[in-house]
Amino acid sequence: MSNSLTPAPFPIRTECPPGACVCDRGRVLADPEADQRPLALTRLQEQKLVERIERIDSYADLRHVQALILKNLGAELRIEPGPNEVRTVRGIIVVLEDRPGLCKKTRQNVPAAVRRCLNARPEIAYAVLDAHDLFGARG
Repeated sequence: MSNSLTPAPFPIRTECPPGACVCDRGRVLADPEADQRPLALTRLQEQKLVERIERIDSYADLRHVQALILKNLGAELRIEPGPNEVRTVRGIIVVLEDRPGLCKKTRQNVPAAVRRCLNARPEIAYAVLDAHDLFGARG
């Protein structure tokens, strides 16, 4: 029995410098049962994802991108009002779920892109608040 890493059936992200990331890339590659979808997000694809997020033009489009991230990476992108009063976009919590194999930089860059999008298009931020019943639209 060899203890070699299982090759992925697709191009994977290059390894981060030692100590710079806590993505457990090696553990994911070593476990044939592990979900390897997060490893498929290369740096180039991450840049394309960030550009796509910044081009979001409606709440429906935002929900579509959230579904694509869940489908393709297996990680949930949560966007919800914070526990305190929401006065600015900073009051909205944006988190990309931590998954083994998902780079720390990605978990920072994706929420930052969502915040930039919400800043540029306040109507989407209002729709996020409305979807969580903060404006009392649902009765």
